[in-house]
Amino acid sequence: MQSQNQQQDVTRQVKLSCRNIWKVYGEQIKPFFGGSKDQFADSLEKAEALRSAGQIVANADVSFDVHVGEIFVIMGLSGSGKSTIVRCLSRLVEPTAGEVLLDGEDLLKKTETELIEIRRHQMGMVFQSFGLMPHLNVIDNIAFPLKLQGVNEEQRYAQAERVIELVGLQGRESNYPNELSGGQQQRVGIARSLAVEPEVWLLDEPFSALDPLIRKQMQDEFLRIQSLLNKSIVFITHDFHEALRLADRMAIMRDGEIVQIGRPVDLILNPADDYVRDFTTDVPWEGVLRAADIVRPLQGPVDGVRRVAGDTLIDGLLEYLSEHPEGLVVEDENGEVLGVATSSGVLGALAAGCTNQLAAEE
Repeated sequence: MQSQNQQQDVTRQVKLSCRNIWKVYGEQIKPFFGGSKDQFADSLEKAEALRSAGQIVANADVSFDVHVGEIFVIMGLSGSGKSTIVRCLSRLVEPTAGEVLLDGEDLLKKTETELIEIRRHQMGMVFQSFGLMPHLNVIDNIAFPLKLQGVNEEQRYAQAERVIELVGLQGRESNYPNELSGGQQQRVGIARSLAVEPEVWLLDEPFSALDPLIRKQMQDEFLRIQSLLNKSIVFITHDFHEALRLADRMAIMRDGEIVQIGRPVDLILNPADDYVRDFTTDVPWEGVLRAADIVRPLQGPVDGVRRVAGDTLIDGLLEYLSEHPEGLVVEDENGEVLGVATSSGVLGALAAGCTNQLAAEE
């Protein structure tokens, strides 16, 4: 059952919506779907009834929105349904029920021909296995989806060169996949998905096969590329620390259902249940909490008070706040004042998180 903590930011434009998606494997599915009135009280009861009937519930009533320019991370343990849901978004896996809306149009109602065109022109997909064609060199691997689109040779190689520069593979254009490191191969996969200039980017654990150091480098590269391109992204991972580094918002899945949706700091300070809390236990709050998370209303004039951006991490402000009781004026990206951040604001945010945890343990 989905938590009330997953309310969406209605002020931002929605690019992609997943609405009440079910994916059930089995031979006795029809009695549970398609009726004039659902006989079950909620999705949890329905999922249990399906499982009792011997069906496999991969996704159960999953709903979320992805905003324009947002990195939306979905995470959970193995078998939680996160990879299935990202494949449902592109219809690589056909959902049993629900809607997938891209710019308000339901992809589940598209013909196969229409869907192929959407995948070719509007969606980029990157998976854990790089999927490079061993007989093609780097530039031909990257240009291949443009060839499928019918783009002429001059244009597709020019576009391939642009994304090669974007992902830092200059000088490797003529190399074949077996001549590249794991990190370089993943860059080729990312470049290939970007060559079609997709509006939505779907990535399923793209860095999980890489060594830790290379993985961190690829995360940095991914954030750099996103800062330039501002894509609408669904990113799948089982690593909470990776999710924290990348996510604007994130969803936690368990047994095919979404447990909680929110900003990383929301999940850390206000976990919906013990399952979410287990993910967040060892996360250092000072590396996640930002100035905008602790602001209080202005109480007086702030002339001469130091100003900081709302996305400034708290760990770099603690020393200053401890020595300046007046705090810091916090501004949004447009320079508008959000409020004032003080040491008491930091303690208040932490106290709220501790209170929630103690209440859950009682």
